[in-house]
Amino acid sequence: MKFIVNSQLFTKQLQAMSSVLTNNNTVPIITCILFQMEGKTLSMRATDLETTVVSTLDLETASDDGVKEVAIPAKLLLDAVKTLSDAPVTIAVDNNFSVELTCGDGKYTLAGQNGATFPSLPPVEDTSSTTIMASALVAAINKTLFAASTDEMRQQMSGIFFDFTTERMTVVATDAHKLVRYRRTDVKASEDVSFIVPKKPLNVVKNIIAGSKDDVEVSMEYNTTNVSLSFANFRVVCRLVDGRYPNYELAIPKDNPNHLMVERAELMTALRRVALFANKATQQVRFSISDQDLTISAEDIEFSNNGKDKVACHYEGNPMEIGFSAKFLLEMLNNLDTERIRIEMSHPNMAGIIYPQIDEESETPNPEDLLMLVMPMMLAN
Repeated sequence: MKFIVNSQLFTKQLQAMSSVLTNNNTVPIITCILFQMEGKTLSMRATDLETTVVSTLDLETASDDGVKEVAIPAKLLLDAVKTLSDAPVTIAVDNNFSVELTCGDGKYTLAGQNGATFPSLPPVEDTSSTTIMASALVAAINKTLFAASTDEMRQQMSGIFFDFTTERMTVVATDAHKLVRYRRTDVKASEDVSFIVPKKPLNVVKNIIAGSKDDVEVSMEYNTTNVSLSFANFRVVCRLVDGRYPNYELAIPKDNPNHLMVERAELMTALRRVALFANKATQQVRFSISDQDLTISAEDIEFSNNGKDKVACHYEGNPMEIGFSAKFLLEMLNNLDTERIRIEMSHPNMAGIIYPQIDEESETPNPEDLLMLVMPMMLAN
């Protein structure tokens, strides 16, 4: 095997592949990237046994004589290639799986392994499929990923729930304290299907797409155990999370007569200031709402700290005091991109629902429907 590739292009490909790897001492070969050559097409594969990333490159100068596949230590290879100038790199593999890199006057050798022992690509058979634009998929991931649970005891809630129907796509994440439901009417499937995708492969997909300037089409193929996402010259295959996703609709209050409209940036700034004086463990802030004033306050009794700030708002409803976690609110507000938001509430012991305030006079219909829910915190008298 021998091929020539641009160092910058090669570095970009290696970084995308390396994002899935972990340091696994029990299966050392999965710290490597598998290289396979067929004609002038180079295929690269990396895996952590749960998620697999495959990438292909069509090369102008390549040979598949001799060794056709080799596993090369990913970290050493990436670290070496990153230091090279923007120039062609020649990589040659001999029959002993010794890998030689040549760039300009530099020559480097590292030990590879027999690629035949590398884990095989998980089969994705008897699948259903749909397509989604990369920008829409990244938006769904960005809007929901932060809300997924980090509790390993709640496997179903540690992933992102995808629900496809013949009319729309719904993506949901929750950790029981906060919940995000993201819907799009411009993404559909030929039949109703739902599954839970782990967070890691979605992060990998998001980061790879972010490195591309083009809004490419992503093909999603799925069965009861795996999902495959293919786009450009990449393919990401991962095992789905077993089990049923919680019935999240039951957590969303249906009757919320109290509506608070406020500038997102102003609310975030006030929250950051007031949160400095909140209890460090709970991050609790109090919303006192009446007429057209929102007063945000917090106190840390242990250290005799307290803070209070006011934000101009438009409020429709009965005067209310309700407690929230400043941390959760800021996470949600950071993942919104509209200038104004609307918070709907019913009672101090019921969840608050946050919506982006969309320009209703726009002539272009918005295919997105976003709902963010945050559970209240009990206020001390």
